[in-house]
Amino acid sequence: MSKTNFFIKYFKNINNFINNLLEKNLNKLKYKNLSYLFKNNKVILIFVALSVIFISYLLIPTFYKQIDISRVLKNQIQKKFDLNFTFNQEIKYNFFPRPHFVTTESIIQNDIGQISRINKLIIYISLDNLFSLKKIEVKDLIFDNSNFYLNKNNYNFFLNLLNKNFKNGNLTLKNSNIFFRNTEDEVLFINKILKMKYFYNKKELKNMFYSENEIFNIPFSIESFFNENKNKFFYKINFNLMKIKIDNELIFNNENKKGKSVLTLNNAKRFAEYQIEKNYFNFRIFDKQDEPTIMYKGKFNLKPFYASLEGDLDEMDLSYLFSSNSIIVELLKTEIFNNKNIDFKSKINANDVYNNVNFRNINLEFKIQDGLVDIDKSKFQWRDFVDFEIQDSLIFVKNGDLILDGKLKININDYNEVYKFLLTPKNYRNEIKQIDLNFTYNFDKKVAELKDIKIDDKINLNVNKILNNVIFKKHDLQNKIYFKNLLNEAIKSYAG
Repeated sequence: MSKTNFFIKYFKNINNFINNLLEKNLNKLKYKNLSYLFKNNKVILIFVALSVIFISYLLIPTFYKQIDISRVLKNQIQKKFDLNFTFNQEIKYNFFPRPHFVTTESIIQNDIGQISRINKLIIYISLDNLFSLKKIEVKDLIFDNSNFYLNKNNYNFFLNLLNKNFKNGNLTLKNSNIFFRNTEDEVLFINKILKMKYFYNKKELKNMFYSENEIFNIPFSIESFFNENKNKFFYKINFNLMKIKIDNELIFNNENKKGKSVLTLNNAKRFAEYQIEKNYFNFRIFDKQDEPTIMYKGKFNLKPFYASLEGDLDEMDLSYLFSSNSIIVELLKTEIFNNKNIDFKSKINANDVYNNVNFRNINLEFKIQDGLVDIDKSKFQWRDFVDFEIQDSLIFVKNGDLILDGKLKININDYNEVYKFLLTPKNYRNEIKQIDLNFTYNFDKKVAELKDIKIDDKINLNVNKILNNVIFKKHDLQNKIYFKNLLNEAIKSYAG
C-alpha cells in the first residue's frame, strides 16, 4: 500500500462524516438559510477541521523513508536503553491508540553475539515533534513473544537494564522465554516470562522491576530495585504455590558480591548469607544467629555446573519428605530434576526425627546425576538396635504418582530388644542378624511393596506374602499398631 493510499484510508472516515452532515442539511442550503446553517453548525465544522488537522499531523511519520526511520529508532533505543537492535523486517506505523511503530523478527546483540530474538517489537513515540524525524522521541518498548539467550558472558543482562533511563518510558516483555546456557552452550533451564516490566517509581524516585514468571512449571513473581548509590540490590521473590517468600539484599564490592536473605516458608523463617566470586556461589542457611539448631551450607560451581548442599539438624521433619503434598514431593513430580545437565549432591544429618523418639542418627543423601534422582547410601537407626541403609534407589514419576524404588539393608544389633518392643511371644524369638529386601514406595498412595525379602540370606515365601503390601495409615498411633501386628505375623510365619 502506498503512503498516499494509507493517508486516504484514514481520511475517508472524516470525509464520510462531512458528507452525511451535508446530506442531512441539504434542504437548508438556500440563500435565505445559508447564514443560519453556518451559524448553528459552526462548532461541528470547527471540530471537523481540527480533527482533520490533528489526524494529518499524526500521519506525518508514514511519509518518512524506511531507512531513515530504522536509523533514528535504533539510535534512540541505543541512547535511552543501551540496546543494540537489528531490524530484519519492514517497520510499520500506526497512530491508534497512540503513535507507535511495529516490526517483527528483531534482534538484540552485543559485541559477543546475539542476546535476543523478538517476534514482535512495539515502539511507542512521543506526540511532540512529529514534523521532524530527527526529533522523534522513543517512549515505551514492548517485546512480545521473544527469546533471550543468557550465559556466563551476559547473565546480568536484565540486572543492567535497571540502571537505564525509565523516567520517560517503560520497557515491557510479554509471553517470552529466557534460556540459560552453560559453557558448552547446553540449555540448563528455561525461565518463562508471563509479563515483565521496567518502570520509574515517582513516589520512591527509583527504577523498579516487576516480573511474573514460570520455571519448571512453578509460577513465581519477583520485584527488584537498586539503592540510591547503586551498590545494593534488593529483590523479593514469591512462590505462591509453595508458600515461599524470599527477601534479599545483595551488596556489590568490586568482583565479589555478598548477600543476605530472609526465607519464609508458611510461618517458619530461615536466614541465609551468601557470597559470589566469579564462578562460585557459597551460602549457609540457619534458623538463628546464636546456637542455631538448623544449619545448612552449600555451594554452586558454574564452570562446570555443580552444586552441593550439606546440613546439620537437631531434628528432621519427615513430613517434608514423605507427605504427598510436601514441597519436595511436588518438585520431584514436576520432573524438573530429570535433566542431564544438573549435577547435584546433598547430605543432611539429623540427630532425631520430629515427633518420633524411635528413629535417630539420620544421614540423608540426595543425588541428581545424568538425569537420575536417588537417595543411595542414606542411613538411619531405630533406637540403638537396628541400622538401615538404602541402596540402588531411584525416584521417578509413574502414571502421575511419585515412586521411590530401591533396596533396603537392615542390620539387627540386638534382636531381643526388637522382640520386646514388638511384644513377640518368646517361642517365636529366633535369632535374626540381617534382612535384605527390595521395595517400592508410592508417595501419593502411601503404599509400600516389599519383595525378595531375605532373612540371613534365606528367602521365606510366607514372609514375602505377608509383607508384600504395606499400607500406611493416617495417624502415627494407627501405624504403630498396624506395623506391630504385621511384623509379628511375619515373625510367626518365619519361626514356623
